[in-house]
Amino acid sequence: MSKDTSYIPIYDFSPSINAGHLKQILPLLVRHNVAANPINYAIWYDYVAGGNPNLNKAVDALLEENKAFDSDNSLELYKSHICNASLESFEQINRQLHKVIEQATSAINETYNKAEQTNDSFQKKSVILENFSASDGLKTILQEIIQETKSLAITSQAMQTKLTDANSEMEQLRTELAQARQIATTDGLTGLLNRRAFDMTLAEIIEQSAPDTACLSMLDIDHFKRVNDTYGHTVGDNVIKYVASLMKKHAEDHHHVARYGGEELAIIMPNTTHEKAIEISENIRNAMEASRLQRKNDNQSLGKITLSIGVAKLLPGDNPESLIVRADNALYKAKESGRNRVIHV
Repeated sequence: MSKDTSYIPIYDFSPSINAGHLKQILPLLVRHNVAANPINYAIWYDYVAGGNPNLNKAVDALLEENKAFDSDNSLELYKSHICNASLESFEQINRQLHKVIEQATSAINETYNKAEQTNDSFQKKSVILENFSASDGLKTILQEIIQETKSLAITSQAMQTKLTDANSEMEQLRTELAQARQIATTDGLTGLLNRRAFDMTLAEIIEQSAPDTACLSMLDIDHFKRVNDTYGHTVGDNVIKYVASLMKKHAEDHHHVARYGGEELAIIMPNTTHEKAIEISENIRNAMEASRLQRKNDNQSLGKITLSIGVAKLLPGDNPESLIVRADNALYKAKESGRNRVIHV
């Protein structure tokens, strides 16, 4: 694949080279129990081709940790190392397109107004010329001018219509860009911010916030693998969506709720004291502990499902990685201490 940044990956179309890659890819998919869908094939194609070292490192890390190539991990690998469709690149293009749209819209409005004024002027002067008393020769010339003036007025009106249509298309494009940005920053399952949006938002909050004025809460569903193994992934997805709904319910309006990855979720809390962040996290944990979820098709109880939560406040010199590490360590301590609790640092 080309090393240049691209939204569409570029591959070699040589049959012999690709046949060789195929012979290596299929055994790898079987050995690591990877679904042979187009996204996974693209990942392993780049892996055996050897032209994407960052992807190879990420795949090797997953293999070493015995992590499954599920939809979350595969999509993250694809988005990060193959498609290169980073949110940063999207935002840059979005800003540029908005600038072009604003300039074009301004030009269209200015041209429209001038065309309208010119048309009005042509109409008034045409009436004057038609009523003007002059010799036959002069009248002939004036009639020709009148006809040309009317023709120009018709052209002006047609231009107005086209400019109006173009302006409508510009507005539609503006709306579609806003919708595309929403899709690019939203987790498809929960409707929360996705991981890329989480990373960008956290970096912005840390840059804008003073120490002790912001917090990060990391949440993990206890024994989630058991839920998936017992009831299936569809039920597991519904549990994640339910937890997301509790987070949105208890988080404050200015907080940013995100799906960090898999069954791990997070709340970025700007302008929030450590005590308030702990209180919100406890409210979410208590609400989950009190919930009694049932499987939809037969109302079978899923038993008590709980959350472990780690809370960290912003310290002087923090960057996104250091804050995440502290919150994640607190989450790990909550797990190690028996789960279903909030640990803060």
